[in-house]
Amino acid sequence: MVADDAAIVAAGLSHWFGRGEARKQAIFDVDLTVARGSLTVLVGPSGSGKTTLLTLMGCLRDVQQGSVRLLGQELAGAPERQLVALRRRLGFIFQAHNLHESLTARQNVLMGVQVGSRRPRGDENATAVQILTLLGLADRIDYLPANLSGGQKQRVAIARALAGDPEVVFADEPTAALDHDSSMTVIGQLKRLGRGRGMTTVMVTHDSRIIGMADRVVTLEDGRIAPA
Repeated sequence: MVADDAAIVAAGLSHWFGRGEARKQAIFDVDLTVARGSLTVLVGPSGSGKTTLLTLMGCLRDVQQGSVRLLGQELAGAPERQLVALRRRLGFIFQAHNLHESLTARQNVLMGVQVGSRRPRGDENATAVQILTLLGLADRIDYLPANLSGGQKQRVAIARALAGDPEVVFADEPTAALDHDSSMTVIGQLKRLGRGRGMTTVMVTHDSRIIGMADRVVTLEDGRIAPA
C-alpha cells in the first residue's frame, strides 16, 4: 500500500509514561500503516500498549518520538488548533460511555451529528433517530442514561461516534458490554461504512467474534508489534 493512500501512518513511534526514575517506556519504535476504509483490530495481553497506541494515533496523546500522519496531517509537533480541527473528523468509542447524564439518548447522539464535518446540514434529528433505531434503540430514544442498561448506554455512545460521519473511528473494547446480536450489528455497520464511505476503524478488542471479521489483525506484545 502507498503511504499517501493510507488513513494512518506511524513510523518510529515510541512513548513513555512518568518522569525520572519512574519513567517507563510503553511503545517501542512502532511502524504501522492503516488502509483507508479498513477495519484494523489491535490485540494483545493487558498492558501490551494497545490503548496507548490507539490514543497516540487518535491525537489524544502527544507524540513524543517518531511520527504519526493521520488523514495526511503530521501529529508530532502539531499546534492544538490543528489537532482540535482534526478531532472533529474522527469518532471515538471507549469503554466509559461518557454520555451526558442530563441529555436523552437522542440528544447525546445529536452532539455527534453537530460536530461531524462530512454530513450536510439538514435534519440532524432524523439522523440521530435513524442510527439509534439501527442499533436497536428505537424504544429508548428519549430515555436518559440513568434509565438505560450498560449495553444500551454503550450503543448510544457508538451511535454518537458514528452520527457525525467520521473519517476514522477509534474504538477501545466497544462491544464489551454488548450481547452477540448487538455486537454483530455494530461491527456490520462499521464494515458497511468502510466499504460505502471509506470510513476507517481502528479497534482494540479481545472479542474473538470481531477478530474474525477484521480486515487486519495487529498483535502487540510489550509495546512492540509482533511478527505476523
